[in-house]
Amino acid sequence: MTKLKRYFSLSLSLLLIAGVLSACSALIGPRDIEVRQEKLQQNLDRKFPMHHRVLGIFDVELGHPQLAILAENNRVALTFDLNVTPLLARQSWRGNMAISGRLQVDPVRNTIYIADTHVDQFALDNMDAGKQAQLASVANLLSDTLVKNVAVHTFKPEDLRYAGVQFELTAIDTRPGALLARLRPAEPGRAGR
Repeated sequence: MTKLKRYFSLSLSLLLIAGVLSACSALIGPRDIEVRQEKLQQNLDRKFPMHHRVLGIFDVELGHPQLAILAENNRVALTFDLNVTPLLARQSWRGNMAISGRLQVDPVRNTIYIADTHVDQFALDNMDAGKQAQLASVANLLSDTLVKNVAVHTFKPEDLRYAGVQFELTAIDTRPGALLARLRPAEPGRAGR
C-alpha cells in the first residue's frame, strides 16, 4: 500500500509541476529583442561582395555595404561600392550606390529583409551625366531584384526561445543604432518551424 501511495504522490507531484510550467508559459506574452547596428553590419559584411548580371549585358559587383538606420522614418539605408562592366566593352566603371527601404519580416524563415527600396544615389567615376542617367535603370533593377533579397538579419530558432516558450517574429521597428524585433509566443501548431 505504501508503494502505491508513493506512486500516486509522485505522479500527482509531476502532474502539478507540469501544470504550473504550462500555465507559466501561457502567461508569457509578446516581447522585444534589440539587434544592434554593429551586429547587423557584421552579418551584411559576410554576404558581400555580390555579383549580378543585369539585363544580360552588365556584370555588376556590389561590395563594402554600409548600413545606416533611419530611425526617424522607420527605414534603413545601404551604401555600396559599385563596379559595372559591360559584357561587350573592355572598360568598367567604379562608383557607389545608395539605397533606402523599409524593413519587412519573413516569419517562416525568421528573417528581416529590405522592401520597397529606393535608389537615393548612383554615381560612376569618369562617366558623363548623360550616360549615368541611362545606367540609372541598372541601379533601379539592382535595388528591385538583388538588394531586396538580402537578409539584413536572420534569427536562429534558439534566439526566439525564452523560458521554454518558442516565439515567432511578427514585426520590426527601428531605433537609433538598433532594430527592435517584435515577437509573440508561437501558436502550438506553428512552434518549431
